[in-house]
Amino acid sequence: MSVVNRYFDAFNAGDTDAMLDCLTDDVAHHVNEGQVRTGKALFADFCAHMTRCYAENLTDMQVFVNADETRAAAEYVVNGTYLQTDARLPAARNQTYKLPAGSFFDLKDGKIARVTTYYNLADWTAQVA
Repeated sequence: MSVVNRYFDAFNAGDTDAMLDCLTDDVAHHVNEGQVRTGKALFADFCAHMTRCYAENLTDMQVFVNADETRAAAEYVVNGTYLQTDARLPAARNQTYKLPAGSFFDLKDGKIARVTTYYNLADWTAQVA
């Protein structure tokens, strides 16, 4: 099983520590519509924020890893509930949403060195507005 599969299994289990175990210490986290965050501590802060505001489960997962295991990509569906209002976004009222998304990875020594996630924020906003 690839480190990317372990990362997503940990995400679906709500296990931030197991997600962190999949990352290099200097991981570059490219947040959709946001700034790059570098390092495990900022990644953990992001996860804590997301857990407060959203309950999400990923389905229809397809993971692709190149031959030398230095790059990977994943396509999936985010099934979520908007729990707590996130800054500058619509008010949360436990709205549900279903959103296609993708992530791209740099891999180094069996760990994730970069994760970049994309989804359509306008689609999400329309679903929860």
